[in-house]
Amino acid sequence: MNRAKCLRCCSSSTRFQIPARIPPFSRLFSDQKRHAQAPKPIIDIKHIRQNPALYAQNCIDRNYTRQATHPQSIIDLHTEWQNLQTSAKALRTRANLLGKGLASKSPSDIPELAGLSRDALQDEAKAIKAQLATISPSETAALAEIEALALELPNITSPDTPLGKDHEVLSYINEAPAASASTKSHVDIGTQLGILDFAAAAHTSGWGWYYLVGAAAQLEQALVQYALTSAKRHGWTQVSPPSMVYSHIGSACGFQPRDQHGEQQVYAVAQAAEDVARGVPAHVLAGTSEIPLAGMKANTELQMGEMPLKRVAVSRCYRAEAGARGASTKGLYRVHEFTKVEMFAWTEPHDEDVFEEMLDIQTEIIESLGLHARILAMPASDLGASAARKVDMEAWFPSRAASMGDGWGEVSSASMCTDYQARRLATRLRYKGDLGFPWTVNGTALAVPRVLAALLEAGWDENSGTVAIPECLRPWMDGMDKIGPNLN
Repeated sequence: MNRAKCLRCCSSSTRFQIPARIPPFSRLFSDQKRHAQAPKPIIDIKHIRQNPALYAQNCIDRNYTRQATHPQSIIDLHTEWQNLQTSAKALRTRANLLGKGLASKSPSDIPELAGLSRDALQDEAKAIKAQLATISPSETAALAEIEALALELPNITSPDTPLGKDHEVLSYINEAPAASASTKSHVDIGTQLGILDFAAAAHTSGWGWYYLVGAAAQLEQALVQYALTSAKRHGWTQVSPPSMVYSHIGSACGFQPRDQHGEQQVYAVAQAAEDVARGVPAHVLAGTSEIPLAGMKANTELQMGEMPLKRVAVSRCYRAEAGARGASTKGLYRVHEFTKVEMFAWTEPHDEDVFEEMLDIQTEIIESLGLHARILAMPASDLGASAARKVDMEAWFPSRAASMGDGWGEVSSASMCTDYQARRLATRLRYKGDLGFPWTVNGTALAVPRVLAALLEAGWDENSGTVAIPECLRPWMDGMDKIGPNLN
């Protein structure tokens, strides 16, 4: 397979190196109150203060314009905190001296207290105590605000990521379909064959949901089993994760309730008023098993002998942002709930081999399914908060080409997140004698709805009214090589 060679040749020859940082155990943020089960983020505040222009420009490049002022705000708050520390130190020094004087039979023997009566010493000590009572909460508030601002900053972008808004085409998978190929949409194909039912789902759940019936439901399971088999063959360990997670776990992975544009991202589970009052942490439905997989090692210390730690999971995924209705979101392309096989791994810092292996697995799957696809290095403006680098794979959808003029549609992606998630989840790594942070990578082995839609369109034969089933899926399709009106 030449995918790996193409990517390595097309991408930067320089391996991704983030700027030098302070030791990973250094932390300059508050121990603000949080739920006992929530991991305490370990953010490198000093690195932000020392490189404000880097972080500000990174926010601009990634279209996080609101956060672009955060680095300077962090510097200003740190200066304020230092001034409070200096004031508090001077007051405590004076308070200790007053305490020494009050404990002495002859306070006037202490040069700094000469001429002060015992009543004057007591009055000054009370005044200092009141001042310190005001300063201490201000110190805590400043540190809490510094941490909150730092947590909103996106990851530092990899040099392999194109700047701007345009992606870079790295390579292609399989040959392009003939110009005479059908442009019938998967919605029409599935409806004609009786294997997709959007109308019933609209009555049951609303727009953005669907029923897979008969051969389509069987094809979903075949796709899942094939993707799992492919990943496990490369040494990935299968996990069955929960579909519901604490909201703070999702946030630590870079998934906020709303994105930077204010659009709803996740489904939150309603809480009883008494649970809210008691501080019970909120739950959300996971938009990808990346989130519960990352959470597996929250508040955990990993060892170098475990690296890389590779996991693959199949789960139902829930997305609130199914998008506006139209050709670009028609049918199975953008839905609220779907099945996905996800790969997630922890690696030692600066190890990109697992990321490349992940891309190889994705390429192998798409190639075996016979889909024409292209591999893209995604631009900085398209990256989520956690990713330093992102590679997408887009399949060719004939119906999208006919209705929109652009037939490409994303079917998988892979992201390298460096230590962004590990720091926020307090996942540590005993690395070369020090306690640092592992890097995390994640990638879609297979997202069922879009791949299923692409297979229906690519395999459709108008003359026979059938859809060809890729050979690699037939072991899970009872040996069927086609889906048709008399075969389903």
